[in-house]
Amino acid sequence: MSGCFITFEGVEGVGKSTQVARLEEALLARGLDVLVTREPGGTPLAEQIRALVLHHRGEALPDAAELLLMFAARAVHTENLIRPALQRGAFVLCDRYTDATYAYQGGGRGIADALIDPLATLAQRGLWPQCTILLDAPVAPALQRARARAGKTDRIEGETLAFFERVRARYLARAAAAPERIQVVDATGTPEAVGARIWAVVRPLWGAM
Repeated sequence: MSGCFITFEGVEGVGKSTQVARLEEALLARGLDVLVTREPGGTPLAEQIRALVLHHRGEALPDAAELLLMFAARAVHTENLIRPALQRGAFVLCDRYTDATYAYQGGGRGIADALIDPLATLAQRGLWPQCTILLDAPVAPALQRARARAGKTDRIEGETLAFFERVRARYLARAAAAPERIQVVDATGTPEAVGARIWAVVRPLWGAM
């Protein structure tokens, strides 16, 4: 594969969507092929699975079912969209990927990594991002921004502050364990300042394509 796979991670409200859009604009301005996508979702079928995970329903969704649905969506997304884009040489910018599962279903829900690991192997078939940008900020103000923006919360956005603190802690633990791939970027400050920090991380990746 000759493309470059970059993922953005972080808790709700840290500005992932804003920074993905800023980076897309910067890369397009330099004449690069860019695909922007998200998880769960990204393809019509994967978006249907996303709806099953996030929408409130009359029947409870067990944690194990949530985990399996996340990887079902990821398998579809990876094979039908991400891998073909990388094969044609595109920059793929993805709002969340498997690190989110370790953070949310692992850290947040308490599912052991030993149960997540084989599902990642099966769904991704060895595909991991060259670079993961972890936008990090204190949870409480970030969550407040996310909820004010969204108005109505989905199943995960409506979780407790303690849940999101566990998610953040797991993200930071994963970054400490894989510093060559996961770059922690301070998400506080203006969008321009955060964007400049991200650009400093992304610019050297051109030479790896």
